[in-house]
Amino acid sequence: MNIDEMLASARATLKRAEPADAWRLQAEGALIVDIRPIGYREAEGEIPGAVPVERIHLEWRLDPASDHRLPGVRPDRPVVVVCNEGYASSLAAADLRRLGLSRATDLVGGFRAWRAAGLPVQPGGTPAVP
Repeated sequence: MNIDEMLASARATLKRAEPADAWRLQAEGALIVDIRPIGYREAEGEIPGAVPVERIHLEWRLDPASDHRLPGVRPDRPVVVVCNEGYASSLAAADLRRLGLSRATDLVGGFRAWRAAGLPVQPGGTPAVP
């Protein structure tokens, strides 16, 4: 299997969120998780209220059964994963669904699509959850 096939397989399990949908989901209580490296967040900004989690820690912080999970993570809570352009986030969201987060998805077009849609952005640089 190559990366294009892996991406297609991951996306087949997701109901991906367009920027306006992700914004609505956040207003309804969804957790927005930003997996971009801090350098990208510093340079381009962040989604207000999003929780930055480095990709290497993602499964430990969002596994509902993990002692290291973020507060409020439940199998039924919507989670929208955000990367820069919407590729790595699809793979990450599919991993979260395998962990039992049945409402995990990702943002179509990533942070750049959110910003291009004119949705709220704040200055970046928030440290990732350790």
